[in-house]
This record gives sequence, C-alpha cells and structure tokens, in this order.
Amino acid sequence: MSLRFIISPAKKMRVVDAPPWPVREPRFLDRTERLMRAVQALSREEAKALWACSDRLANLNFERFASMELSGSTTAAVISYEGIQYTHMAPEVMSEQQLSWLDEHLRILSGFYGVLRPLDGVVPYRLEMQAKLALDGARDLYGFWGSSLYKALATEGCDLIVNAASVEYARAVTPWVRPDGPQVLACLFGTLRNGKLRQAATEAKAARGTFIRWCAEHKVEQPGELTAFDERGYLFCEELSNECTFVFARN
Repeated sequence: MSLRFIISPAKKMRVVDAPPWPVREPRFLDRTERLMRAVQALSREEAKALWACSDRLANLNFERFASMELSGSTTAAVISYEGIQYTHMAPEVMSEQQLSWLDEHLRILSGFYGVLRPLDGVVPYRLEMQAKLALDGARDLYGFWGSSLYKALATEGCDLIVNAASVEYARAVTPWVRPDGPQVLACLFGTLRNGKLRQAATEAKAARGTFIRWCAEHKVEQPGELTAFDERGYLFCEELSNECTFVFARN
C-alpha cells in the first residue's frame, strides 16, 4: 500500500546553506508566484493585517516579499521550517535512506506553496492557510487551493493519506476526499483522562514530529505498522481507534 503523510508547516522559517540540499522546485510554483504578486501589491499595514502579527514580524516579512525570488537561493523545505514538530522530526541527522523515505512519503501543506515534498526548494515566507487573501475569485486560501491539494496527492497514486496535520491545514485536504480516491487516516496524540483524550497543542506538535521520524526510521509502508509507535510514552489505543482514526495516548 502506498502511503502519504501530511503535516503542517511552521510559521518560523530560515535559510540553511547545508544538507539536505533541495533537489526540485515545488509542484505549484506558478500559483505560488500569483500569491507572491498579490501579497507584494499590499501596503505594509494591509500585509500586517493579513498576517495578524507584530510590527517586528510584519516588517521582516514585508521585506522578504519585497525582495523575494522564488527560483533563487532556496532551502529544502523540511529544514527551512523551524518549530517544535520539525525539531523532533530532526531531518538534519537522518540517514540517506531515511531522507529518501521522507521525500517519498511526507507532504508538507502550505498556504503559499500548496503542497511540498521535503526536498523541494523554498524561500522564507509568511502566509498561513487560513489567511483571508482574495485571489482568482476566491475569498481566502482554502478557496484558492480548492481541491488541488487532494488531487495532487491522488495523482501520486497513493492509497491512503495519513493525516498528522493540524485542523487548520487538514481542512485544505479532507473536505475533498472522493469515494474512488485515497481515503484519510487521522492520527491523534494525547493524554487519557477519565477515558477521554486530551490534546495539548505544544505536546501534539512534538508527538507529530517524533511520529514522522519514527516512521522514517522504520520505513513504514502499511497502515498496520503505525500501531507499533511507542515513543514519548505513547501507545496505540485500540478502544478509541477505528478505521478512520488511530489514537495514540499516554497516561
């Protein structure tokens, strides 16, 4: 069975002049360029409102967009994003075989790039999926990307999409699932309290990153193999799981 794992990006990004090196351009680079032009047409205050961020971050990202070159000096997506999830995934210390698995199986959802393979070359940007940027007749990025991200995964020939993304980013894929296309298996990570699963946002990010790293280390190819995940104190919770959702809990 062919699996594709989807995760969220991180807000913070960096330029890295070190391996793993980018090996290709992102799939939807032409659409990314249209988004770039739309953001560049905004005033500083309009951009700040779109990003809903501090003056410092608004100034940083306004300057980034002003001088942005999508095909210039790029960084592999999986090491360009900085955040708890990516720290625990630790792609910088993966073996060549683990990176190969990661590049084949992992897809990073992005409001700016749509969907990325780990070794796609990217530049730093700020544009979250829930941003209200009107373009091409759509009032926001969910409308702009529409069904294209799900279709991109489907055309890769995958049988199952393993959803380890946040709700915000999963919404760009899950509403478009077709009965004759790949289905979605959600993976949830939390703590059991009185028989109920409690999910803390920060710990969930750490768990997702650890989960993806574990899958790369074990070269997972079948959904049944996922139930063996047992790091950070998590164990597969059969009583709370079903064919659409795998729950991993710790006490």
